[in-house]
Amino acid sequence: MAASPTPHDLDPTPTAGPASAGRSKTPRADALREALASRVVVADGAMGTMLQAADPSLEDFQQLEGCNEVLNVTRPDIVASVHEAYLAVGVDCVETNTFGANHAALAEYDIADRVEELSEAGARVAREVADTFTRDTGRQRWVLGAMGPGTKLPTLGHVEYRTLRDAYQRNAEGLLAGGADALLVETTQDLLQTKAAVLGARRALEAAGLSVPVICSVTVETTGTMLLGSEIGAALTALEPLGVDMIGLNCATGPAEMSEHLRYLARHSRIPLSCMPNAGLPELTADGARYPLTPGELADAQESFVAEYGLSLVGGCCGTTPEHLRQVV
Repeated sequence: MAASPTPHDLDPTPTAGPASAGRSKTPRADALREALASRVVVADGAMGTMLQAADPSLEDFQQLEGCNEVLNVTRPDIVASVHEAYLAVGVDCVETNTFGANHAALAEYDIADRVEELSEAGARVAREVADTFTRDTGRQRWVLGAMGPGTKLPTLGHVEYRTLRDAYQRNAEGLLAGGADALLVETTQDLLQTKAAVLGARRALEAAGLSVPVICSVTVETTGTMLLGSEIGAALTALEPLGVDMIGLNCATGPAEMSEHLRYLARHSRIPLSCMPNAGLPELTADGARYPLTPGELADAQESFVAEYGLSLVGGCCGTTPEHLRQVV
């Protein structure tokens, strides 16, 4: 087990300000920033369940069953079909199929050296589909580069902080090379892991000389805190100084359980907010987990959150489908 990091091991907190300050901008990223500042931008919903529904073979997974990110190189057609399904119902942006394209998750399949490759491939698939819809509809569609939490918590000594940060930098470099318009650090459970991801993203942006939004979405459990016990106020205090462009919530619960945490963010955050809930709390059935929230109920909840908390970015997480997002749109 890796030793827990000491203050000497950690990056100094950067000067507050946009994660993209002082770097060259791109027209798409500028347009995304303008959209987020002027209206509600709608993202997509669940990816994993839709990939599973396509029933990829063991060969498609390169014998690494369950490693969805491998499909970015072996079956880009399956991944593209998911993006197409969401864009067809009118969402503004899609997330890359790179939730597990990080050091911890890929190390479990003994392919940690493929972080950048699979990240870039996932971004390229999403970019191609988004560009096709932009061209065919005359309406700009964007790609959010997904950076998931992995399975190792640095606060508990599961992984060294610098190892995690450097791997997230490779994750972000791949996403940027593939054409991502923003970097979405999502489903974060450990504030030290979150910091590693955000600072890895910033390093990638600096190295590339690019300016795209960095969005951070934390996960608050049914206990009312993040997995390691941090409350939403602690998360905001820790993340705002890192210069992220947006903060929000995703996963673990449905919208009902997120309301009080969004209320806190709306009152205290100096940056825009996002919300991507699950389709309710999963219910175990004979056929597996079932998410009870209907498309109409998700749309009503997001409409209420936008009105009450001023959200800038909305979407869905586990259990949500293109039909859920059709009604949100």
